[in-house]
Amino acid sequence: MSRLALVTAIASAGQDDDLSPLLAACLARGLRAEIRAWDDPSVAWARYDAVLLRSPWDYSARYGEFLAWCERVDAASRLLNPWPVLRWNSDKRYLADLAARGVPVVPTAFVGADGDPLPALQEFLAAHADAEEFVVKPTVSAGSRDTQRYARAQEFAAANHLARLLDEGRDAMLQPYLAAVDRDGETALIHFNGGFSHAIRKGAMLQRENALNLRAVERIAAREAGEDERTVALHALNAASARLDLEEPLAYARVDLIRDAQGLPQVLELELCEPSLFFAHAPGSAERFAQVLDELLATSGAG
Repeated sequence: MSRLALVTAIASAGQDDDLSPLLAACLARGLRAEIRAWDDPSVAWARYDAVLLRSPWDYSARYGEFLAWCERVDAASRLLNPWPVLRWNSDKRYLADLAARGVPVVPTAFVGADGDPLPALQEFLAAHADAEEFVVKPTVSAGSRDTQRYARAQEFAAANHLARLLDEGRDAMLQPYLAAVDRDGETALIHFNGGFSHAIRKGAMLQRENALNLRAVERIAAREAGEDERTVALHALNAASARLDLEEPLAYARVDLIRDAQGLPQVLELELCEPSLFFAHAPGSAERFAQVLDELLATSGAG
């Protein structure tokens, strides 16, 4: 019987709604799945045939430690998704790689930790004169932490936010706020082993009055993805595979899309590290994912 670790974090215990249905689906297929925290030093990761990242949601605050852990586990077991994917995707600078390969991405400007916050912000605003609002966020983040929405008139408040991030040695990013999200929300398309599984609608999360560091409550519902959305999602996945020289499809992926002012889908995020997969909104999806995991372990000769 293959052994599979479903990875969370000590701080995320009880917060991951996907873990229980996935654990049950894995056990039903004969996989010996166990929930383990990435930051539990007592875990012997080499005892597992595969280690599946699910909810290590504190990684952005412990980024160097987390990357070092990934590298150690990659040497001891089989990481899903693979270590090169996790390293690339855990920093949102990957959006520039996708854009360079022709993927329609929400326009993004990156500011390095050695950047000058106010001039960088003014340059961004000048380049996006039609943007009534915009977003400041770190390039390494999870759960909307340290992410804030601003109006153009809040230039100095936004520059102060940007300065705080840079002073902490963190790279940051600036994006126009696409107003369609307030009406239509985001579409998140979930894929298993390269194939489309299901989609959900995420309501708009960022309000200008939100305090920083608060994890916004997500409003989720099932959604039928449009053909144009599925096409863009596939484009993003193919671009990621080409960029990383992958020989096999990704075990799991979530592509978050927002429509622009012309109604065209744009990639907001490509989640290949620790995305929620929203099993509760797609009956049978946990079982489909467990089947993919079972087949991956079988083809690798594990167990």
